[in-house]
Amino acid sequence: MLRYKADIRTLAFTAIYFILVAAAWFFHENLNWPARAGMVLLVSFFSFFCTVIVHNTIHCPIFKSRFLNRLYQVILSLCYGHMVSAFVPGHNFSHHRGLQTAKDVMRTDKLRFRWNFLNQFLFFFAMSNDIVKGELRYAWLMRKEKPAWFRQYLLEAFVVFSVKIALLILDWEKALLYVWFPHFYAAWGIVGTNYWQHDGCDPNHKYNHSRNFTGKVLNFFAFNNGYHTLHHLRPGLHWSLLPEIHKRVVSPHIHPNLELRSLTAYLWKTCIYPGKRLTYDGKPVVLPPKRKDEDWIQDSYIHKEGVSIGGAL
Repeated sequence: MLRYKADIRTLAFTAIYFILVAAAWFFHENLNWPARAGMVLLVSFFSFFCTVIVHNTIHCPIFKSRFLNRLYQVILSLCYGHMVSAFVPGHNFSHHRGLQTAKDVMRTDKLRFRWNFLNQFLFFFAMSNDIVKGELRYAWLMRKEKPAWFRQYLLEAFVVFSVKIALLILDWEKALLYVWFPHFYAAWGIVGTNYWQHDGCDPNHKYNHSRNFTGKVLNFFAFNNGYHTLHHLRPGLHWSLLPEIHKRVVSPHIHPNLELRSLTAYLWKTCIYPGKRLTYDGKPVVLPPKRKDEDWIQDSYIHKEGVSIGGAL
């Protein structure tokens, strides 16, 4: 059923998320507050890992069966806390095609705080309104352009919000701790990755447009999403193939400062101390004048690229 055997890990992480939520919910009364906090963190991390899986599946569906892919999108939507189909417009069509331009609703120059920590921490909050507006407008156009996509979007929305509201009614405290907060963390985390992946890079360069992290632990849990340059070059490539091809295709050409081992060390240096906003070659980032978002939807929704960009299921 799987297109790549490596996606056994994908399914395992999805299962672990649901097991953790169920365990936290049913054993909540037996846990003290430190244990509850630990479970919240654990569920949050796995919700984020599942959101990385969402990113992977919209570029490269994991099953050979279209029906199973659609079903899995509904399941993943429950892990992510939002519709998987909604990930397509802002990420695939706006960000990938208009990287760091006015058509990229998640371009990093929208954040202009002097303390770089605030740019990273608040990136999700600054982007959310533009992302949601684009998502809703795109969905409205898809009613007629791609009705199958629109029906899938509505199905995911119905299932996700029905379950989240039902759990809130059933037990608001458990729902907030083990469902709503982890989903918020996952969304905050996945949107925030855009900042450290692209800020200070050169969007006009074939290889220097993205920052890469090659640490094995990070890439085990993040399904090789540390290899971000190659992902932009070949977005339909399965995540399991990225490390090997990165060595051959990207490493010989990319600036060495964009091929790092530790994400933690990078974030400490960039956001905490000394916390300077620099380009990949060590110069202060010069921000362009503020600019309004340009319309990316009209071009994207009639574009035919299959799963390599759009993740059409």
